[in-house]
Amino acid sequence: MRISPSESFVDYKARVIDSKSASFCGAKWHGATIWLGHGQTVSCHLPASHDIPLEGLKDNPSAIHNTPHKKQMRKMMLEGDRPNECYKCWDTEDRGQLSERVFKTGMYEETDLDAIPLTKWDDDTFLRTLEVSFDRACNFACSYCGPTFSTKWVKDIKDNGPYENIQSDIRGHYNNTDNGASFSTKDEDNPYIQAFWEWWEEEGGLVDTLDGIRVTGGEPIMHPPVWKLFDWFKNNPERGRNMRFAVNSNLIPEKEKTFQKLLDMVEYVPNFEMFTSCEATGAQADYIRDGMNYEVWLNNVKRLLDQPKVNRTVIMMTINALCLGSITDFMDDMLELRKEYDEMQILLSLNPVYNPEFHSISTLPTHIIKHYNDKLKVWYEERKGDLRPYEVTHVTRLIEFMNKAINNPHTEEVLKKRQSDFVSFYTQYDERRGKDFRATFDPIIVDWYDSLTVDKIFKLEKTDG
Repeated sequence: MRISPSESFVDYKARVIDSKSASFCGAKWHGATIWLGHGQTVSCHLPASHDIPLEGLKDNPSAIHNTPHKKQMRKMMLEGDRPNECYKCWDTEDRGQLSERVFKTGMYEETDLDAIPLTKWDDDTFLRTLEVSFDRACNFACSYCGPTFSTKWVKDIKDNGPYENIQSDIRGHYNNTDNGASFSTKDEDNPYIQAFWEWWEEEGGLVDTLDGIRVTGGEPIMHPPVWKLFDWFKNNPERGRNMRFAVNSNLIPEKEKTFQKLLDMVEYVPNFEMFTSCEATGAQADYIRDGMNYEVWLNNVKRLLDQPKVNRTVIMMTINALCLGSITDFMDDMLELRKEYDEMQILLSLNPVYNPEFHSISTLPTHIIKHYNDKLKVWYEERKGDLRPYEVTHVTRLIEFMNKAINNPHTEEVLKKRQSDFVSFYTQYDERRGKDFRATFDPIIVDWYDSLTVDKIFKLEKTDG
């Protein structure tokens, strides 16, 4: 974060962002997530991704970032118009809260940001932060993920067929194996990966402009190009010395030797960071993230923190309808780790699930949301002194998100559809994955779930009769 600790986020927004335009976001120029395995990109984690045109890629490898779509979005922002794809930020700001675009923009140097209005909207631009995926191979199949990002999810659908009776999921996460995500991952066959390596090495390319690269997946340490990046840092001790190199890993590889290899290779990276994900504890974490073993994960986090070359570990919490029962226990575990490894920069990041829609907190009935929101508020008052400003913003934003769901719930029609999908999905999820919803979650959730199940069975019997 480039924002000075002496300046509030609100003051930074007014001074830096609003002076560019009413809808400006630096991530549209200098940040990107790129899925090289199937040729899509986006500027941050909130909008939907879009296809990268193959035309012109050989002559301009930076086109894996500088797509015609992004350039149109930049034009809108320079003119003060709100791109529809950024609606999550606009919704947040219209509630009077700070949105992600403040934090995203705050990642970049002000000299870079000040130069943007001086350029043409359709100019190619360089990257400062890049999240890149080479493949979707993964040994997890998290409940809110899908076949686009996990081969274990692909196997589920190939073995058992599509999930049935899901109405509210506009992106169709669970309908097919998403063959569009199966582009060859071999360097010599995949034009997107070829463009990446060309842009990486060329003069003025990624090696020279990136402040940080973060490799995601699938599970990155299952992907050969990730080890090629590790080897690059090992073999090029004079280049990329100021670049942060991060890996987004579930930290539970199928083989122990793979994890040990990761610990060994960290030694050759000058500024290594680990991003890993969890948001619940024990059996609830294991249920939400199929493939997870919470105790193994926690131990591997500690093993990672023991490495002196690890500069920062970010714990990404994907806030979904099922994590609320142990979310405060989880944050307590992470804050205890911070005390134990006080020389390490452990950071919590809380990001609500919006899609698939029925995984959102707002799908729950208001009495359950209020129950957990009250618990979170009490926890926050007790522990806010242990949180960093970024974490305070994220926790209070979650509290407000839940307040909105309580005070302004979805229409009855939307809730019925989402709650029906919730039951349909987790009934099939239990069958396919050998799990037990009722044995895992709090009585307040289970009682509601059972009421929906009974109601659904009654309606089906009535229809059949």
